[in-house]
Amino acid sequence: MQQFFSTSVKLGILGGGQLGKMLLAETQKWDIYTCVLDPSSHAPCANICNAFYQGDLMDYETVYNFGKNVDFVTVEIEHINTQALEQLQKEGVCVFPQPEVLKTIQHKGTQKDFFIKHKLPTVPYKRFESKEDLLKAKMDYPVIWKAVQLGYDGNGVKRISSHAELMELPNIPCIIEDFISIEKEFAVIVARNKSGYTVVYPVVEMHFNDKAHQVEYVQCPASIDTTLQEQLTNIALQTSEHFGHIGLLTIEFILDKSGNLYINEVAPRPHNSGHYSIEASYTNQFEQHLRAILNVPLGNPSSILPAVMVNLVGEEGFLGEVVYKNIDTILAWKGVTPHIYGKKYSRANRKMGHVTVINTNIDKAFETARKVKRTVRVTGTQQQSCD
Repeated sequence: MQQFFSTSVKLGILGGGQLGKMLLAETQKWDIYTCVLDPSSHAPCANICNAFYQGDLMDYETVYNFGKNVDFVTVEIEHINTQALEQLQKEGVCVFPQPEVLKTIQHKGTQKDFFIKHKLPTVPYKRFESKEDLLKAKMDYPVIWKAVQLGYDGNGVKRISSHAELMELPNIPCIIEDFISIEKEFAVIVARNKSGYTVVYPVVEMHFNDKAHQVEYVQCPASIDTTLQEQLTNIALQTSEHFGHIGLLTIEFILDKSGNLYINEVAPRPHNSGHYSIEASYTNQFEQHLRAILNVPLGNPSSILPAVMVNLVGEEGFLGEVVYKNIDTILAWKGVTPHIYGKKYSRANRKMGHVTVINTNIDKAFETARKVKRTVRVTGTQQQSCD
């Protein structure tokens, strides 16, 4: 058996953003040697891993050459060259999540097809390979347009209300989903190790900024009854079983105004909806991901206290070198912990950090989280004109 708790084991992380940075905090607790590959020399992980490599995550040779020098490979982003990962796996490198899981999930059309194949509830959709095909289709507006690849944080997703708006879309493969009147949105994180053991985190409720189409707040526990909690958990566990992933799988859900549940999408890695767990859970999502991919006993996913997480994003009207305002103010507030991601440049709605608020009372935690949102500003050195 390998000795995981020393620098004799090398872990390669594909992607050097904030998820990688928070994962590194856990590897440092266990003294695991870490290598990170990211396209940007300014990536948050660049100066805190044992070895940093700059390169294209979609380039076969770059990913393959990076991976062949480590024992384990994991990801903090889905947009990876999976052919390189398949070859590494054949050569004995432990790649988690497995390349076949990543291939299914990194393409929204394939992901949706997977849900249908396994009778998992998802919003009705149609796939289109080109804009020409899309324009020929009959639409019952409004609909939701999604790029099948490279979308994130609301990018690559648009509500379309007319044929004229359809005409403005890029000529790329996409899916069109039926428009759903959303009542609430949730997420459930499932961890699975190589031995097949699973643990599941409590259901969290996600509150979105309608303008930016981004998660603004995440609360745990969700404000729902036991029946709905059990329904969400059961579907999440079924989804996890069908994928057979190793590591974390985050399942995002939509509840419509008629009470129907749909899987929106999944992510095979730590997720924004699980950041609250760093302060509020017995085993946070990043440590849990490590436990799962190293195939050691999984930790307790239960919450110690209720929590609300608020995302800190770049303020509209500013860009350039990031400027954080009033962080010192919130540091004086009980139960408040800020996390600054280390991104050097800000732009409108870019995720630059988050703040977790813990409290014995979820309503009081939410009250403080809203106060944090009103207090902290993330701006830049350049102010943009509104013209």
